Amino acid sequence: MHALTDYRGYLETAVEAARAAETVIRHYYQGTFDVERKADASPVTVADIESERAIKDVLSRAYPEHGFYGEELGHESADAEYVWLIDPVDGTKSFVRGYPFFSTQIALRHRGELVVGVSNAPMFNGGELACAARGHGATLNGEPIRVSTTDALAETSLSLGNIAALGASPAWPDIGALVGRVHRIRGYGDFYHYHLLASGRIDAILESDLNILDIAALTVILREAGGDISALGGGAIDLDTRSVFATNGRLREAIAPFVSAWDEARDAPTG
Repeated sequence: MHALTDYRGYLETAVEAARAAETVIRHYYQGTFDVERKADASPVTVADIESERAIKDVLSRAYPEHGFYGEELGHESADAEYVWLIDPVDGTKSFVRGYPFFSTQIALRHRGELVVGVSNAPMFNGGELACAARGHGATLNGEPIRVSTTDALAETSLSLGNIAALGASPAWPDIGALVGRVHRIRGYGDFYHYHLLASGRIDAILESDLNILDIAALTVILREAGGDISALGGGAIDLDTRSVFATNGRLREAIAPFVSAWDEARDAPTG
């Protein structure tokens, strides 16, 4: 733990970097651009590449000794004391199809611990910027946010992400039983259900088929808003995480039995 470190300066720089990426994203959004396919068949565009470069430019100028772990530009000094985790356009499929369900994700890792997070969805709902630094709470568009006080399954709003991957797991029958116990099921996905959970508008999330760059920043934001987050099987969030079990904190004990059959090594997608 790094209780004596004040990470707010790093957060301010991360927000500046996210705004630099936003300028690039706004330039290309709903325009004409080529779409290429990566090895895993996921799309990548010039907006992904240029916005990650814009982020790195801001962060490198401020912290030339820091490392990077980026979605498009790869690793650089990834064993440094401070490492930035960057997904410039998380939700490229949405970006390509011209609807605003995508975000920029920037997180800072200090000696292996996630300490700063910025999640910026510039084209969604007039713009949603959620951010947090360890020990200083979380905000959404500049206003403090907290998780809900819901503590009963019968009152819980649960969001499921990447349902096809969850449905292919041997744990699915238990998750199905949970679906029958909660108040409301939704599938918001991507950045949005984490923004909703951190700001008290839903109560829990189960999600698979993701990677650390999708959730690193959101992990910091959710924790600073009073929530909790782990892998589906209960393991800690780390560079190899492929699934999420997140709640407002009060519901973890009630939901945990329904996801106990999830085996990260067996059930998480490998592609």
